[in-house]
Amino acid sequence: MKVKNSRERMEALVNHEVIDQVPVSFWKHFPVDDQNPSKLAAATIHFQETYQMDFVKVSPSSSFCIKDWGAQDVWRASPEGTRDYLEPVVNSPQDWLKLTLLNPGKGFLGQQLECLKVIRDELGEKVPIIQTVFSPLSQAKNLVGKMNLLSNLRQNSDLLKSGLEIITQTTSSFIEACQKIGLDGIFYAVQQASFDQLSESEFMEFGRYFDEQLFPQFREFWLNVFHLHGKNLMVDCVKDYPFQIFNWHDRETFPNLKNGKKLFGKIVCGGLGRIDPMAMGDEISIKAQIDDALEQTGGKEFILGTGCVMLQTTPYGNIQSAIQHIHSLTIA
Repeated sequence: MKVKNSRERMEALVNHEVIDQVPVSFWKHFPVDDQNPSKLAAATIHFQETYQMDFVKVSPSSSFCIKDWGAQDVWRASPEGTRDYLEPVVNSPQDWLKLTLLNPGKGFLGQQLECLKVIRDELGEKVPIIQTVFSPLSQAKNLVGKMNLLSNLRQNSDLLKSGLEIITQTTSSFIEACQKIGLDGIFYAVQQASFDQLSESEFMEFGRYFDEQLFPQFREFWLNVFHLHGKNLMVDCVKDYPFQIFNWHDRETFPNLKNGKKLFGKIVCGGLGRIDPMAMGDEISIKAQIDDALEQTGGKEFILGTGCVMLQTTPYGNIQSAIQHIHSLTIA
């Protein structure tokens, strides 16, 4: 197939057609800039114009979706580019009942939509654009504090579920707004489908149940990425999620790419360790991991990426080395 641009390449990939080269997409946070919609848009556009990714994953700070409920956070130079939360919004179980539905066109949610419109207008239609959305349970964790989520889940489950219903409905409205402005997909981050955090039954009741309420909206997009965060993953609980692409920390936990392709039955995105080699390695180690990823996948149904956000210290040269090497290879 003769491909002219990234959109055509990604469309061919999700339609299981022959493509000219393995697609590539890396993403990172833009701390400080992510507190202003125009600056986040400018940083995202600059990153894309520098590296020419095959799809653009827009990465606001995780607080963008909960600030209108009163969440506060601060930049403290995290290597990942993430921000630290201050006092929890939910300080007692009854506080879950105080959450109200948010209007996606106003406040911080509205600002993120404005950011997306700028990116879409500037980059045009030749490259797909997808927006990060955190699962309702992930948002709840940030509202109550990650050390307090488990006690709320086990001791005050009905109150937590009331809060999760409001979070889910608000998230649904935001996703609908993203669809209306012409985005191509959603990057959906699930952070609790891990045996390190919950039991399977707890995740199914408090995680998947609310994720499923968003499934109809995901089907309105053609390019969705499911990000399964963490280690010791509950693969069987999420393998049938309705996403075209699955992304997880494949260099840090089971499954690897080869097994992931079999277990998920989806296009897989990964292959490069975000710390070693992308942040701390060199061109030789980067090429070696890419070659290994291609051996695992055969270069089919595969997007070169990292298991999660790249570190802030990732060298320009390492990103370029990865892109140049994968582009130099021919798909068998």
